[in-house]
Amino acid sequence: MIITACTLDCPDACSLLAENGEDGPRLRGNPDHPFTRGFACSKLDVHRRRLTSPHRLRSPRLKVGGRWQDIGWDEALGLCAEKIALYRDEPRSILHVRGSGNRGVVKALSNLFFRTLGATGLHGSLCDEAGIEACMKDFGCLRTNDVSDILNTSALINWGRDLARGSVHMAAMVRALRKKGVPVVTIAPGADTAQGFTDHFVRVKPGTDRFLAAAVLREVLRRKGIAPEVAAGCHDPASFEGLLAEAGLGLLEWCGARPEDVALLADHYAGPAPVATLLGWGLQRYRFGGQNVRFINALAMLSGQVGKSGGGAYFGLSSMANLTLPWKAKTAYGRTLLMPDLARELRRADPPVRMAWVECINPANQFPEAGEVARALDGLDFVVVADAFMTDTAEVADLVLPVALMLEQEDVVGSFLHEYVQWSAKAVEPPQGVRTDYRILSELGARLSPPVILPEPEEALRRALDSAALETSLEELRRTGYVRSTHPAVAFEDLRFGHEDRLYHLPPRLDPPVAATQAYPLQLLTLINRRFVHSQIPPEEQGESPVVTVHPRTLERLGVTPGAGWLVTELGRLEVLFAADESMHPDCVVYRRGPWGKLGGGVNRIIGFVETDMGGVGAYYEQRCRLEQRDQ
Repeated sequence: MIITACTLDCPDACSLLAENGEDGPRLRGNPDHPFTRGFACSKLDVHRRRLTSPHRLRSPRLKVGGRWQDIGWDEALGLCAEKIALYRDEPRSILHVRGSGNRGVVKALSNLFFRTLGATGLHGSLCDEAGIEACMKDFGCLRTNDVSDILNTSALINWGRDLARGSVHMAAMVRALRKKGVPVVTIAPGADTAQGFTDHFVRVKPGTDRFLAAAVLREVLRRKGIAPEVAAGCHDPASFEGLLAEAGLGLLEWCGARPEDVALLADHYAGPAPVATLLGWGLQRYRFGGQNVRFINALAMLSGQVGKSGGGAYFGLSSMANLTLPWKAKTAYGRTLLMPDLARELRRADPPVRMAWVECINPANQFPEAGEVARALDGLDFVVVADAFMTDTAEVADLVLPVALMLEQEDVVGSFLHEYVQWSAKAVEPPQGVRTDYRILSELGARLSPPVILPEPEEALRRALDSAALETSLEELRRTGYVRSTHPAVAFEDLRFGHEDRLYHLPPRLDPPVAATQAYPLQLLTLINRRFVHSQIPPEEQGESPVVTVHPRTLERLGVTPGAGWLVTELGRLEVLFAADESMHPDCVVYRRGPWGKLGGGVNRIIGFVETDMGGVGAYYEQRCRLEQRDQ
């Protein structure tokens, strides 16, 4: 039995016990871990199947004359070294594209490799940077109460977190709250996210949470004003009160909520008992996603819920914040391109990008305008993709390098939900012919002139654990499997924040909603998949037309029936199956993201790039669409 941990792009970062069986590793949640508590999500079963999938790559593949040929590692690394040497005189012509498909300290050393070269990197995000920047603007740092402190609340307000498909441990805590009579209110466009996890559901138009938060805050301040100690902890609260006063009565019309919804929420926020505010990551994937987060944070702050046990606002943490990465500050990319707008960035880059190295991400599937991204990558001189499968992105590469997956390499990983840093032990051997990312880059670096020398994994792990937020050693972490940071259980208890002036900063503006278009009357929401982590889906479990869910009244209004049809945007169309679901918002179409374009999915090919108001995120959920019945 080996103590390890999940390094996939999931907030729970579960501590696991692994035991080898005849059909691969058997996994279960570590019962001794204070957060994992002996259970883990079903997505781990999918990962077990990926480890032994018949479609898994077991040797490097080179594209020759449009056809794939298996080659040896010596030839593959020699070719990579030759190409890097060719472009190294202008290192910005080499692009490094790295995602969060597999996390950890050792895996992050690839950043050091390409920064040392002076290559081009990426900035912005596909996921959470709009919310992160919003929290940084508000609090001055990315901190929350310990997630377990939610159990001390008298009421939980869930702004859009999908507990049915996301964090199984957050879901368990919400069940525990409801079992002891603590009310839970869920705010979201679709009620399917709330079923079984809420006492009250408040429906809002997608992307308009900021207006509901402002309306509730107006009512809270009307009832009780701002406490003197809270006002003293804020920068210029009077200007923000003026902003709220100007917002007027249009707030409810803009967000689609009812006066009784505002009264219900104000009853909680204006009351004497602590109220915890849980923010979903989806609400910041709109054009004004940063504002959505900022106004919800402002509601928690000005109602007196920040800095107390049972209160707080929970957006997220940085998974690497409790670790020290000394090489990160000493190196920098030669330049960076905006991640979610990669196709256009490649076309206008000067000097031009000639070579790309892609790892831990599937840009030709996951990025907005994914088809254009695929074509832009295909137009480069040489593209290397390090992956375990022939994904949409691997298909446009020139060289594909088969890499080890989670459980096949050791590392240390943090969480963007809880305060534990965890040992991810190697539990199984990778298949013959497969190498770790570290080994690939370490051997490649030694072939370069001058060489790029990465620190040994042991050294990197020791340095990472030498952190002011941790009290452990590598030996101790290997023995116990986890350590909690030294951060207090309650964040900002003294109402002193991370800004230079130590004050909380309130949002300076409130933008009106984005107008809809008649040609594309519905909003396309590409939401989390219950079964899979993003596009990490075994090929053998794909191939059918994706299902999109729509409110039955919407189907009736459009003259469309359940069954085969087309999902259409200004960028193109995707063949799908329509399914009726009364829990959906009547103005929305919901697609569960992840399936590959080459196997019938690929919804991001028809989603355009819109940048969020902060953080450089692709506002995926701004995409408008329509439905068309397919001829039978």
